[in-house]
Amino acid sequence: MTAIVPNYQAITDRQQATWAAGDFARIGSRIVLHGELLCEAVDIRPGEQVLDVAAGNGAASVAAARRWADVTATDFVDHLLESARKVAEAYGLPLRTQIADAQQLPFDDNSFDVVLSTFGAMFAPDQQKVADELVRVCRPGGRVGMVNWAPKSLIGDVFRVTGKHVPPPAGVRPAIEWGSEDRLRELFGDRITGLRVTVRQYPFKYRSADHMLDYFRTWYGPTRMAFAALDAEGQASLAADLTDVYQSYNRATDGTLDAPNDYVEVVAVVR
Repeated sequence: MTAIVPNYQAITDRQQATWAAGDFARIGSRIVLHGELLCEAVDIRPGEQVLDVAAGNGAASVAAARRWADVTATDFVDHLLESARKVAEAYGLPLRTQIADAQQLPFDDNSFDVVLSTFGAMFAPDQQKVADELVRVCRPGGRVGMVNWAPKSLIGDVFRVTGKHVPPPAGVRPAIEWGSEDRLRELFGDRITGLRVTVRQYPFKYRSADHMLDYFRTWYGPTRMAFAALDAEGQASLAADLTDVYQSYNRATDGTLDAPNDYVEVVAVVR
């Protein structure tokens, strides 16, 4: 049986439109602690050159800038970078931004002391190319730090449920694999001298499961596009399945949603 060779450029173009839909800054503004924790884990030092890949609205970028690093935030959606610039300005922090695809970074080899990505580069379709680029632009002895959703988690279940209603592109590895240590070692290979994977937890807290669904359906590009691809019956079915996932993790007993979700913090030292 012939293996399917994905058209990564066409998939990337569709993803760009997907992430541009809605306003991820409204999602990212409620998920920020991971950026601070990652910057501590990679031990960012004042004056270091730091690149944030697929930065979104800049949780990791701003955290790195707080540590007096020289930070460049990249994403392939300009209005997300505009949000990152506004956040940095609000704190009085310098931040450079540049449009860039995680699979083809416009920087020379060995340009950065630290390369970061939080819930971003993991979604690019060509996983091996992303890993290659993260390592390529990081100097020998530098650090690559990532935050990725864990396979066994609320978000992992959300991806699986959504994929049953709107199948992902054929031949593309699931983004959630970036949360697997085995897959990380496969992607980075012998180009790193160390790999530390720490499981952490971020709780989704909303007024209710229905509130979380409505919020993501309104502002989160992938959820908006998934619903847009379905007819009314399909939308109702997806909504019910997603609400069931949220509720299955809910530990609140007062009608609100307090749903813990595992993610992995990744730190690798480049050879």
